Amino acid sequence: MRLGRANLDRLPPAIRRPAYDRSHLAPGIVHLGLGAFHRAHQAVVIDDCLAAGQAAWGIVGASLRSPDTRDALAPQDHLYTVAVRAAEGTEHRVIGALLDSVVARENPARLVDRMADPAVRIVSLTVTEKGYCHTPQTGDLHERHPDVVHDLNNPEAPRSAPGFIAAALARRRAQGLLPFTVLCCDNLAANGHTVQRIVTQFAALRSKDLGKWIADTVAFPSTMVDRIVPETLEGDREAVSAALGMRDAWPVMTEPFTQWVIEDRFTAGRPDLAAAGVELVTDVKPFELMKLRLLNASHSALAYLGYLAGHETIADTMTDPHFARLAARVMEEAAVTLTMPAGTDLAAYRASLLRRFANPALHHRTWQIAMDGSQKLPQRLLGAMQDRLQKNLPIDTHALAVAGWMRYVTASDEQGRAIDVRDPLAGELAALAREAGPVAERLAPALLGVGKVFGPLGDDPRLREAVSAALGRLYAEGARRAVATHIAT
Repeated sequence: MRLGRANLDRLPPAIRRPAYDRSHLAPGIVHLGLGAFHRAHQAVVIDDCLAAGQAAWGIVGASLRSPDTRDALAPQDHLYTVAVRAAEGTEHRVIGALLDSVVARENPARLVDRMADPAVRIVSLTVTEKGYCHTPQTGDLHERHPDVVHDLNNPEAPRSAPGFIAAALARRRAQGLLPFTVLCCDNLAANGHTVQRIVTQFAALRSKDLGKWIADTVAFPSTMVDRIVPETLEGDREAVSAALGMRDAWPVMTEPFTQWVIEDRFTAGRPDLAAAGVELVTDVKPFELMKLRLLNASHSALAYLGYLAGHETIADTMTDPHFARLAARVMEEAAVTLTMPAGTDLAAYRASLLRRFANPALHHRTWQIAMDGSQKLPQRLLGAMQDRLQKNLPIDTHALAVAGWMRYVTASDEQGRAIDVRDPLAGELAALAREAGPVAERLAPALLGVGKVFGPLGDDPRLREAVSAALGRLYAEGARRAVATHIAT
């Protein structure tokens, strides 16, 4: 038996289910990037809003490329389970906020139509850093990106997130409709402002008037999102289906903790997000930097160095006290670069992160977190390193994390086995690694010269010295011993 609308009343009593009549809902949100994170985070918040009687805020999800999510969810009426895992047990909740889904590559015109519908007042995104077709170091649109070139030549059949947003906003402008709010939920620096710049620059290439109209009328609130959502494995699907007493083809796994901070600036209204636990603020930047430099930076350090040391998951990596101390030290050294609002307890936040990383029920793979590092390093590690250098503070801990990334993208682990590196620059990075060979004094400068990742910071002699030394230790000692040696100093 498959999870679906007709079978909700057959679920065991302990399983939470939609506390509303889904037949009375209307879509008010289109979400681009229908991945596990959105379904475990924003969609859960909207599910709470719908349960509170806000029936005009259902979600239409869009996968920009793969049909897998649509193919799994459509036969079960777009219902799915969120499994919240903690050491003491797992809670299951069936989410009903997702009303329909679209695969953009199959039918781009249909997605533009849904976004241009006047009932849609928010377009949200989780397309990962690489999905914005931008240069991370500058935050500007990458005008020669293949998808950007395609979308400018095919404005009514776009491929990219900026292309779809511009196409739908152009349609609404032509029809005299209010624009929707663009709500980025990805880990970009100043994500709202960055996406506004990217979309405005793209639109201006289509039409200067369209670019100006978007800049003048469309709200792009900045946000900070936080919830750990590992990849769903086949064993997870089997466990969830056993708990439900019926098959769920596409559940998501997550942790009890969740946080969403949003700049309260919307073009055409919003649901009562505060009642669902969202923090609505006037300035998100301090919270965004807190998360990027404490959680995401230490997560990346654990991912690269933990993978090299043979650890499959973050929780497994945290069982090694040297790696647990490494994560704590990354946070400690980044904390001095932050200026937080009064009342923020950074020590308590850091302690909560270490507990979350160590959650034995959460199987968050180091390989999964290591993906797309060339897009993530500038926000997660390099910004804090730059700030510490400006304060004449040492950067050795962060340099070890960057060196871990460099060792990882050579695509060969410490035993000589191939690493499946998933990164937009994987080919370029591998070519540089082959040319330099496994010699830190050659490899570190070669990779630091990749301007798309390091920008001018890659030329700083203090950074070059620290990263080269750390990479040399990784080659000489291996990740496990290099981390232990670093923590002991």
